[in-house]
Amino acid sequence: MEEHHVNGLSGANIENYNYTESDFMIHGLTWQDRQKCRENESTLSKFDRALRSKWVEKMKQGFFRYPLWSLETRILPGKMSYVAQLNIKRGMERRKPQDIQSIQEKFKASQFNFNKINPNEVLFQMVRTRGSELMKHGQEVNNVLHGSLSQESVITLQQPCPVESASSSKGTLVVINVSPLEFGHVLFIPDPSLCLTQILTCDLMLFGLKAILLSSHPGFRVGFNSLGAFASVNHLHLHGFYLDHELLIESSSSKPLCPKLNLHLLTNFPAPGFMFYTNEKDLASVAQNICKATEYFVGKNIAHNMFATRGSEPGSMTSKKGIRVFLWARRSCFGAKEESAFNVALCELAGHLPMKNHDDFISATEESVIGIIKKYLFSDEEFAEISSGLLAHLTKDA
Repeated sequence: MEEHHVNGLSGANIENYNYTESDFMIHGLTWQDRQKCRENESTLSKFDRALRSKWVEKMKQGFFRYPLWSLETRILPGKMSYVAQLNIKRGMERRKPQDIQSIQEKFKASQFNFNKINPNEVLFQMVRTRGSELMKHGQEVNNVLHGSLSQESVITLQQPCPVESASSSKGTLVVINVSPLEFGHVLFIPDPSLCLTQILTCDLMLFGLKAILLSSHPGFRVGFNSLGAFASVNHLHLHGFYLDHELLIESSSSKPLCPKLNLHLLTNFPAPGFMFYTNEKDLASVAQNICKATEYFVGKNIAHNMFATRGSEPGSMTSKKGIRVFLWARRSCFGAKEESAFNVALCELAGHLPMKNHDDFISATEESVIGIIKKYLFSDEEFAEISSGLLAHLTKDA
């Protein structure tokens, strides 16, 4: 890693984490592998080790609102195998969501945004580099990752490696979520000084897919909450975190909606949604299709959540060689009172339930959870209408 000046964060010097597609862990660990080597960090990728070690360092230094090492977890009885986790502190101490009235709300510099964060909350800045250039710095990067270089040594490294396009030259910031919902919870933030609103872009979606491939951990997830879908800050960001439990959604059934676009409908799941599937060969086109879908939702002022995880190829219940990306169109909750048990956002729709209080954590059943989730979903008729409109939008130029 190398230090690099980042605008908008009080002139902070931020370490660069350089990567290329050769760093992708195409297959990653299976859940069976993970169970066997849970305590062995050396089985994880270079990206995992860098993120996890620096996240732990920030936790020990007290830059989070509360300590989080492990969470009490229970798997709810039933076919969905919901993963419920007790996280009282997050419910109490997370930043109050901003007052949002529209999916298309303008950026407001007067409100909290990521230009105002403490620079100590930044882990590093991820920059895609040319493989040939990265090799010149390979030993230095490796030494930094393994802690054999001092801070002074890092500063004296050569200038950041050239990148493939000017648009990616600033990279993507990896910042701790100071109110974490799980271990390793970070935010992926494109150049904060651009003041982009919380509307998903192709560049950031593509980065999210690459982040999953850079991780060998089967439980590294990436997600997005739109405005009106429990995004708490109107400043563009993705969530990334580790959930060390398998979710049903990784292998749940689906039916083709538009095979040409790798688009499917999620079936036999409490929260019906849209699923894109990708392997490492078509990341850019899938990212574009995903954002074309969210563009449709934004144009219709429809709140939405995105959840991306390693998962089975559609039609296969065992092979987990690719990435599943789920999009849920859902009812907006502008100014709505939050549920006492949990909020319905990207995690909850996917089957991961961070619970706010002990009573709900103990008493929650699959039936009660589905009842809460259904409050935020469209009726079957409304969903069918949205599906029809989305498909027309995605295929009109195809």
